[in-house]
Amino acid sequence: MVIAIVDGHATGRLLVERLRREGRRCVHVRSVPDLPQFFVRGFRPDDYEADLTYDGDLGELAARLKDFGVAQVLAGMESGVVLTDQLNNVLGTPGNQIETTHARRDKSAMAAVVRAAGLAVPRGRTFVSVDDAVDWYRTSRLGAAVVKPVQSGGTDNVRFCGTAEEVRAACGEVFRARNIFGEPNTGVLVQERVHGDEYYVNTVSRHGTHRVAEMWRYTKRMGSAGAPIYDYDEPVDQATPAAAAIRSYVGDVLTALGIVNGPAHTELILAGSQPVLIETGARLGGGTNPALVERIGGMSQTALLVTTLTDAAAFRAFDDRSGRWSQHLRHVELINRHGGVVRSLAWADRIRALPTVADLVTTVTPGSRLAETNDLTSSPGYLYLASADASALLDDYARIRAWEEEPFYTAAD
Repeated sequence: MVIAIVDGHATGRLLVERLRREGRRCVHVRSVPDLPQFFVRGFRPDDYEADLTYDGDLGELAARLKDFGVAQVLAGMESGVVLTDQLNNVLGTPGNQIETTHARRDKSAMAAVVRAAGLAVPRGRTFVSVDDAVDWYRTSRLGAAVVKPVQSGGTDNVRFCGTAEEVRAACGEVFRARNIFGEPNTGVLVQERVHGDEYYVNTVSRHGTHRVAEMWRYTKRMGSAGAPIYDYDEPVDQATPAAAAIRSYVGDVLTALGIVNGPAHTELILAGSQPVLIETGARLGGGTNPALVERIGGMSQTALLVTTLTDAAAFRAFDDRSGRWSQHLRHVELINRHGGVVRSLAWADRIRALPTVADLVTTVTPGSRLAETNDLTSSPGYLYLASADASALLDDYARIRAWEEEPFYTAAD
């Protein structure tokens, strides 16, 4: 079996490693010639039999993949979702419904499709002008609102607003910026702010059957720019009633969005007992260590996806309702509080020496400039804390956050 991966970066790099260990051959496809360096760092073309670039001729690209014997196309990250759908459709390989491709990338269309299926989504609209967005906010009487690019990710230019003036400023910021993938922002979404615990659910689907591989609860904090930034997330026991409600809701969302085959990453808020959609990406969840998650939780999304591609019976037999975690686990985003130059990675050695640190991934290099963390791309990296002793884990987490109060990652400007 030959698998094509579109934009095989982020967790896509770990997917191709796992596929190759299983004896599967892989072909890489670039949806655009260049993606931001934040995503492509560490990419290894030698992991693939070929590294192709889409130049706008879908038929020619599909023909080349057919010559390689490609049996399925997968998105390695969000930027590859649309091209993945198009290629599977042309090749006739297992993919998602082509009719709803737009709703799997555009957050406004996504909400409309999910709402039409009778599922809870925040009230909101997309606008191509700041004035129209502000006028709608005033007449809608939303009160607390969220403003964000219609196509992006990683809390990129997400702002919480409570007044028309704040909505105007936030929309202006979106239109002046490019999104996290380097694309110009042509639309801005203004949406009601839903309060409650925030979760993400990593799933794998096969022929319309959905299985939950991982369920995690987010904790975010406000950055200095007034935008939410990632703090940490922790796994959820899937045997709990809350997990059962979330699992059922996410399955219905995936069906409504036409996700039939492959991975998905769904973010939602549990408002009381009601799950409310934030967004779904038809790709692997990012920033993960599948091997560590499997060791402590029994299954990762990457492992379940590879299982689905290689052993259909094992996918059908997988029980996603009874998972238990053998240790306390916390996935922590590093937060830089002092913009400046990264002089060295001595701080990484200091973090790795902490007793509960199970993995650390750095995303910066010595000599590079690092801004104060206000989104995913300005974080110095992430880590996992794991321990049978919850208090030891919390002690190490608190120690890292205390170190960050001083210039820790940079020599401050």
